[in-house]
Amino acid sequence: MSIREIGYGDATINKKMKEYVNLLFSIIEKIENWDKYNDTKKLDILKYYIVNAKNYENYLKYIDKYRSFLIKNTFNNLTKDIINL
Repeated sequence: MSIREIGYGDATINKKMKEYVNLLFSIIEKIENWDKYNDTKKLDILKYYIVNAKNYENYLKYIDKYRSFLIKNTFNNLTKDIINL
């Protein structure tokens, strides 16, 4: 559901977008050195941004596998044809 569908007006959308951008940059700042962190530090970061999850370890495994996948594939490779992957 988009924020427009929720019923927010133009002023509220601008405010929400600012909050979303700030959140995105906050996440980027925290995960910038992801590969240097131990699992405890990574779990702390996940717990900060993902509230009330049942199994944070699954998120951690997923993120690490996805990060590994992205490292092994170039951006150009990902933009050509996703079906070939």
